[in-house]
Order: sequence, then C-alpha cells, then structure tokens
Amino acid sequence: MKAVILAGGVGTRLWPVSRIKSPKQFQKLTGNKTMLQETLKRVSFLKKKDIYIATNKEFVSEIRKELPKFPRKNIIVEPALRDTATCIGYAAMILSTKSPDDVMAVIYADHTVKDSKQFKNKLKTAEKTAKKYNSLNIVEVKARFPNVNLGWVKVGKKIDKIDGNEILEFKKFTEKPDLNKAKAFIKSGDYLWNTGMYVWKISTILDKYKQHLPDTYNKLMKIKSSIGTKKEKPTIEKEYSSCQKISIDYAIMEKVKPSEVKIIPADFGWSDVGTWESIHDELSKTKSDNIIFAKHLNIDTKGNVIRTYNPKKIIATIGLENFAVIDTEDALLVCPLSRSQDVKKIVEMLKESKKYL
Repeated sequence: MKAVILAGGVGTRLWPVSRIKSPKQFQKLTGNKTMLQETLKRVSFLKKKDIYIATNKEFVSEIRKELPKFPRKNIIVEPALRDTATCIGYAAMILSTKSPDDVMAVIYADHTVKDSKQFKNKLKTAEKTAKKYNSLNIVEVKARFPNVNLGWVKVGKKIDKIDGNEILEFKKFTEKPDLNKAKAFIKSGDYLWNTGMYVWKISTILDKYKQHLPDTYNKLMKIKSSIGTKKEKPTIEKEYSSCQKISIDYAIMEKVKPSEVKIIPADFGWSDVGTWESIHDELSKTKSDNIIFAKHLNIDTKGNVIRTYNPKKIIATIGLENFAVIDTEDALLVCPLSRSQDVKKIVEMLKESKKYL
C-alpha cells in the first residue's frame, strides 16, 4: 500500500496561527510536533519509499525543513491550486507509473488520530477491501456529537467482515447539515462523520476519473506521456493548471454508484481540527476545561482556548466562558468558540487589505 499525505491546504478557520504561508499542517496545535510530523509518524508502519506527500510549490521548502530525511523524490508538487480532485488524480497518475495495481491511501496532514494502532488496522482492512471488491473505500468515524461543520455519511447493512472489521454499505453523503439534522443523524445511528480518508486501487480510481472527470483524466494522461521527456515540465505546468478546480467529493464520490463505495467504520479519536472549538474538544476532558498555552491569571474562567506566542506576556481573564483568545506577534483573535467557524470570514475581510495573512 502507498500512502499519499495531502499537505497543500490552508486552514483559514485557525487564523491567526494558521496563515497562507504557514498553514495549520505546519503548526504545533495539539502536541509537541507539527500536524504534518504527527501524520508522518502515524503512517510509519509503511516503508519509507511507499509514503508520499502531495503539496503545492509554496510549501516544499517548509516540508524539507520539517522533514529533512524525507525522500525528495516522494514529494509530489502541485504547480497550481486546483483542489483535491486534481491533486489526488495527479498523485494517482504518478503512482501508476510505478505500481498501477497497488493500493493507495489518501490521508490529510492536518487531521489528528488518537489511536494509531486502530488507525493502522483499519487502513489494512480497507486495503484488503479495495483488492477484493475493486471498490472506493472510506474509513469513517463514529460521530461523537452533532457537528455542523463536517460532512456526514449514511451507512447501510453490513456487507462483509475482514480481519474482524465490519464493511458497511454506503448510502449517501450530507455536507454540513444544520443542527437539527445533525441531532437526528446521531439519534438514528445510521450516520458517521466523513473523514475524507480514502483507500482504493490506483487503477480503480483512475478509471473513475476517466468516467466522471474525463477532461482532467485526459490532461493527466498527457502529463504521464511527457514524463521523462524534454516536454515534461512545460506539459505539467500547462495541463495541470487548466484542470477543473473541484473537490474529489463533488467530482467523483457523488457521481459513482453507491454500490461502488464501501465504508470501514472506526472509532480512533479522529478530528479534522478545523476550528478553535475543535481544538478545545480535542484537548479537553470536559466542556469547562481551559486549554491554556500562556502565562494565565483567571477569575471565574471556564471552557476557553487561550494562547499567546509571546512568552513574556500574561493574559488575564475574568468571567470569560467558552471563548478563544489567540495572540500572535501581529494579531489578536477574541471570539466565542461557538462562532469559531466564522474566523474564515475574518480571513476573507483581510484578503481585501492583503495584510495579516
């Protein structure tokens, strides 16, 4: 099995820590290592030669700095930002030049998993499922609360059992439901959180591109034909940049037949760590816990995330509950955790001024 770690995104909802030039995968948000370093460690059960990192050209130097021993030939560089469908298709095409019948796993560099042993076990099961059914497989996780910031997947009956792990029927996706829907999903027991953690045969996913995203597929095949020739670099630049900008979910997963998708349910402490609220959920034991990365004085302060990057600064709070207070060298964010999804709106406002990004 090959693993492709996606490390080219920008986590706008974790501003002001996550920035365009240094997004959340390069930040130490949940531990002593950056999220990318933690992700690489999580897949270390694979051989080094079978692990790839897909990123855009702006982040290559940062990856080399963080992972000096990582083989440079295994860094897949996107020449332009064309969303996950193009990025994943490009990675699959490159892998197909080496081992077209192998299985590839797609893993995000900016997600967390608490139980690495179960993570490995579920990926191995997904690999066997891909080989047995030639299916598109997603490792999905048990929903812990009615999260309105995630995609959800409705599952059906058990299809198979491999290595003690259930393989479930896929029914449909629902992207970011409202609170009432999310509560109903939890109550029904028929829904899981969508992690976007895909496992499939390289040949299978490329066939789906050929069926459902033919223009991008044809461009990827032109790139493939140019590899090793003098036209390789200009062909990559031209064809990749002209691919449709679309996510893998919309381009492929929502177009295939439900029977072509298999679900491997898991419960290994996954989080997309997408907002300051999710940082609190990830690191706290109870809702009233404060998550503090600062010299902090407090009176009647509960359920907050408080962080500063100035070791000399003291942050004092009185009567503050369920807030994010994030202090960096050039910016300060103060917002209710329940509205931390709206931080991306601040980033949009800042784009107009081209400052603090």
